[in-house]
Amino acid sequence: MVIDGHCHAGQGDILTAPWNTDAPLRAYLRRARAAGIDRTVVFPAFHSDYAIANDALARIVERDPGRLIGFAFVHCKRDAGRIDEMIDRAVRQHGFRGVKVHGSDGMPTRELCEAVRRFRIPLLVDVVGRAYVVDMLAGAYPDVDFIVPHLGSFADDWRTQQAVVDQLVRHPRVYSDTSGVRRFDYLIEVVRRAGAHKLIFGSDGPWLHPGVELHKIRLLGMMPSDEAKVLGGNMMRLLRSRRLPQTRSVSLPAPRSPAGSPLRRSPVPLLSGHAP
Repeated sequence: MVIDGHCHAGQGDILTAPWNTDAPLRAYLRRARAAGIDRTVVFPAFHSDYAIANDALARIVERDPGRLIGFAFVHCKRDAGRIDEMIDRAVRQHGFRGVKVHGSDGMPTRELCEAVRRFRIPLLVDVVGRAYVVDMLAGAYPDVDFIVPHLGSFADDWRTQQAVVDQLVRHPRVYSDTSGVRRFDYLIEVVRRAGAHKLIFGSDGPWLHPGVELHKIRLLGMMPSDEAKVLGGNMMRLLRSRRLPQTRSVSLPAPRSPAGSPLRRSPVPLLSGHAP
């Protein structure tokens, strides 16, 4: 199974750049199917209220649950004090399997790390070039799975990417995704030094073409067993670690469907075979 571990979906409300305005999936899904991608991890576009954005994402996932896997998005400064409730709601009610946070919003806090540890779900954190944050996170929470997209820098900062390669070697539960990485030799170095089990295929869709990003993985020339790990096995393993701890009350209001009725999540197994 091929899983794209990095894709945005839905509308933002800030309207200053593509990533906070709209992330439409129609063209992306057509391209992903043509490329042989079976499942896609999606998280909201940048938004001024991620509780609203997460509920909207749940409706998107509900329309195609055999293909889409939801990750919640949180803003560690703006959402401080309600992060645990947001993640509790995302996991229990929406069936989400992980969380994303972006360093331009705010770096992960203890409140966030404690919440993802409680559910044993991965935390995808874009450190926006500040690789030193990875050492702080992995040192404080060695039992949490951290995914660092873009090898730490979508801006192609080679110093950051080299540092993240070193961190993948040193920290057992730190991973990176391949989305938007243009310095191809660093991907080769990750596999050689840290191992294929530390690398996750991601496209940064819908803006980057998933077929092009997938071809990068093919060009690494790995053994079939290692390629299978990068293309889906590693993400599958992280997604399956989720647990549901003792139920707690969640004060956030229930999401509503466009028709006004409560949103109901389709009971589709996470990864029980290839998508239709």
